[in-house]
Amino acid sequence: MSFLEWVQRRLIAHGFNPGIVDGIWGRNTLAATMAFQTSRNLPATGTLNEATVAALRATPGQQAAPALTPSAEPPRQDLLDHFPWMALALRKKGLHEGRDNAELRAFLRSDGKTLGDPASLPWCGDFVETCVAVTMPDVIVPNNPYLARNWLHFGQTVNPCFGAILVFWRGSRSGTSGHVGFYYSEDDDVYHVLGGNQSNKISVTSLKKDRLLGARLPSVGGPYPRKMVTSQADWQLTTNEY
Repeated sequence: MSFLEWVQRRLIAHGFNPGIVDGIWGRNTLAATMAFQTSRNLPATGTLNEATVAALRATPGQQAAPALTPSAEPPRQDLLDHFPWMALALRKKGLHEGRDNAELRAFLRSDGKTLGDPASLPWCGDFVETCVAVTMPDVIVPNNPYLARNWLHFGQTVNPCFGAILVFWRGSRSGTSGHVGFYYSEDDDVYHVLGGNQSNKISVTSLKKDRLLGARLPSVGGPYPRKMVTSQADWQLTTNEY
C-alpha cells in the first residue's frame, strides 16, 4: 500500500470520500483532504503536512495529538514510488514508544523479528530493518541490524540522497555507538533524518553533517533516483539520540 493509498483509506475511515482508492493524487482526493482539514480546524491547503497526517492517523471521532515538529511539504508520490521503505516509514511517523507502545511493538515485529520493547531498548536499527525488510523482502539486511553502525555494510555506498540509509556516530567517531535513519532532506549544516528512537518516537530530526559515517542504498532493485532534497524546515537538532 502506497502512502497515498493509506491517505485515501484514512479519509474514508473519517467519513470523507476521495473516490477510488488508487494511490493517485486527483481532484477527488484533494477535495476530500481539504474538507477533512477544514473539519479539523486545520488550514485547508490540500497538502499532506504533518498535522494533517497526524489527524488522519487518529481514531475517527478523536482528536489527534498535536504535532510537535515543524510541518514541511511531503515528498512527491513519484519519488516515493522508488523508495517503498520511505512510504512505510512516513505512514508510521509520529508513533511514540510510550504512548503508542503496543502499535509500535506490533510494527517492529511485523517482519518476523524484533529487538524488544522500544520503551527500554535503543530501536533506531530495528525501525530501519523493519521498514526495509517488510518492503524489500529479498534484500539481505546486515548481521545484527539493531546495531546502527552495522548498516555501513548494507547494500552499496552512495552520496547522501533521498531515501538513503544514513549512519552517524554517537558519542565518539571511533566508538561503537551510533544512530541510523533515512535521508529525508538537508540544509547547509544538517541532514534531516526520518527515523526511530528520535525523542522516543518516529520523527524527522536534524543531525549535524560532520557526524555522518556513510550513506547506503540497496544493491538490488531500483532504479533509485539520486535526489538531494533541500529544506530550511527548523527540525529539532539532536546530538545524542534516544
